Amino acid sequence: MTKHAENGAPVSAPRASDGALCEAYDTALLDLDGVVYAGGEAVPHAVASLRAAREAGMRLAYVTNNAARTPQTVAEHLVRLGVPADADEVVTSAQAVARLMAERLPAGARVLCAGGEGLRVALRERGLTPVDSADDDPAAVVQGYGGPGMAWGVLAEAALAVGRGVPWFASNTDLTIPSGRGIMPGNGTAVEVVRIATGRTREPVVAGKPAPPMHRETIIRTGARRPLVVGDRLDTDIEGAHAGGVDSLLVLTGVTDPATLLAARPDHRPTYVAADLRGLLAPQPAVARVGEGFACGGWHAVARAAELKLTGPGDGETVGESGGETGGADPVDGLRALCAAAWAWAGAGPGGGGVPQADKALARLGW
Repeated sequence: MTKHAENGAPVSAPRASDGALCEAYDTALLDLDGVVYAGGEAVPHAVASLRAAREAGMRLAYVTNNAARTPQTVAEHLVRLGVPADADEVVTSAQAVARLMAERLPAGARVLCAGGEGLRVALRERGLTPVDSADDDPAAVVQGYGGPGMAWGVLAEAALAVGRGVPWFASNTDLTIPSGRGIMPGNGTAVEVVRIATGRTREPVVAGKPAPPMHRETIIRTGARRPLVVGDRLDTDIEGAHAGGVDSLLVLTGVTDPATLLAARPDHRPTYVAADLRGLLAPQPAVARVGEGFACGGWHAVARAAELKLTGPGDGETVGESGGETGGADPVDGLRALCAAAWAWAGAGPGGGGVPQADKALARLGW
């Protein structure tokens, strides 16, 4: 029988699973940017891993905060990459915010749409009417990522309407979005432009991850009974999983690096950690308390004097003595042990607390 975390339980160390995650959970709720693809190209091992997970019986749902594209366009992109996907398996923050607005506005209400085609299509599907000007008497304003070519005038119209007191919504508030050329401004940056221009201190009503409406939209559309959130961001994917009371897998192919993971606050700590989507296909090793520290896969980590110390498998060396050699052991196992030691230190009383220094320990693992 597969051992797993209780949904929503506090995470003090990465959890174990005796069986592959694709067998323990019925549906993978997969983020896209940084998980499945980056800069439009498939992340290494993503295509083969997702195909294998589906063949093992796991359903796949692609859940993205990016509201610019329609589900059909996203699915076509995934298929071109070799990823199995249908439009009804794609869930966007545009769909989540459109449902939220339709529940609060009259049928057919005009909505000033400061976003891309994905947001416009989602509004129409919910019986709302997208308009482009603050002078079109909109019942609400909604902002969604419109791509790098979104005109400045779109934000000007949104600011005018919000400044007049029109109800304000946002698909999401991610400040950045990954691209093939590097990190670029996301929808959260555009939201801040409107806030500054209007002098507003209030927040828009947000639907996307990590807010609950996005999780609700995903569950409605997928019918998942035991979902696993799979993402690369602590502040959207993993926090959203905590908010929804479900388990999560962090993959290290996108925004979050190992140092950031070690410093994660409790609601940003994933249930499981893997290098990439191959983590769906394998059991998850246990992290055990051993002496003052924690062990996983032959690695032993302990926090002493506000610094993480790491011993490698079979060599008896402490960090910094072997020039980054891992002896053939899995570095992610070492990271799992370090997570347990760092998170225990962060929650400790006198003599502990805060984030322990981890540079030498991570260098030992090649990070």
